[in-house]
Amino acid sequence: QVQLVESGGGLVQAGDSLRLSCAASGRTFSAYAMGWFRRTPGKEREFVAAISGSGSSTDYIDSVKGRFSISRDNAKNTMYLQMNSLKPEDTAVYYCAARRIFSTSRTGYDYWGLGTQVTVSS
Repeated sequence: QVQLVESGGGLVQAGDSLRLSCAASGRTFSAYAMGWFRRTPGKEREFVAAISGSGSSTDYIDSVKGRFSISRDNAKNTMYLQMNSLKPEDTAVYYCAARRIFSTSRTGYDYWGLGTQVTVSS
């Protein structure tokens, strides 16, 4: 079992930055690919970014490439999402997720956090 807790969300203005964190329980954090997803009311959950267990591989949706950066610190069992140049369309609840594979993945995640709200005003 892996328990995930997100933090770092908030209300910011367009162009500002935020860093989300995802703290994971367990002793085998590096064995899990990690991902960030987001959901807005009335829309399905959307993949945002993923990182492999070692942190050597990453994947992003096109709309966040060059603005968001995913990273992880396996010694601290923590994953991060640095979000720069935020836009109102980035407003959503952001969730972190874990899947027990070494490579990155956009689907098939087994464990989910409860989410953290990010609101970007124009």
